[in-house]
Amino acid sequence: MRDKLLALSALQKVDLDIAALKKNAEAYPREMAELEKQLATAKAAVDAERTKLDQLETQKRTLEQTITEERDKVRKWEARLSEQRSTREYSALAREIDIAKKGQQTMSEDVQELGKQIIIARDVVKTKEGEFTGKTKDLVERIEVLRTKLAEVEAQVKVIDEKRADAAKAVDSTLLRQYDSVRKKRMPAMVAVNAPGTCSGCRMNIPAQRFNTLVASRGIDTCPSCTRMIYAAEVLEDRAPAAAPK
Repeated sequence: MRDKLLALSALQKVDLDIAALKKNAEAYPREMAELEKQLATAKAAVDAERTKLDQLETQKRTLEQTITEERDKVRKWEARLSEQRSTREYSALAREIDIAKKGQQTMSEDVQELGKQIIIARDVVKTKEGEFTGKTKDLVERIEVLRTKLAEVEAQVKVIDEKRADAAKAVDSTLLRQYDSVRKKRMPAMVAVNAPGTCSGCRMNIPAQRFNTLVASRGIDTCPSCTRMIYAAEVLEDRAPAAAPK
């Protein structure tokens, strides 16, 4: 029975190594996700400033087009002034021309103001793009470092997985099924019970009679508290058995 326990213990050691590797690496994906979120936020800030600039430039172009159309309309109206047959008609058209010219003046002032805003917006975009470029370089480098570390761990786990397959072949099939069932819930799945009868997994006391039976049989039992597989410590340590006190 000791050989079976040794084989199972060797398998568990491999599983614990795998678990330790995965635990050390489990933060990497979260850290990468956080860095990618920061990268997306920085890009969104740049895109927002570019959108503002595009909107200002669109407004300016639209106003300039409107001014051009209004000027053409005024020129046509001015050409028609001499064709008016009555003073009333002449005055009405002249008034429309005057209103249109004042509207053009207002729009021209708006174009000038938009031009100033566009200059400021371009500077903001340029600054944001510079900040984004620097931040992107730093974040991308940090993400790549984490990806490299994660890849290294995955490669190590792959190698150990192959080692585990070999170790599992040496384990008694019945014990292996029991062990695999327990390890899905908690690790380590198999733990020693030390005299005078304490489970090293959950630190709870094992009843004296149960412990004595475990020592005498030098086999496997189940902890009534944590349901781990338990064995007498001296079995694997090759010590003389120690019975629980009466």
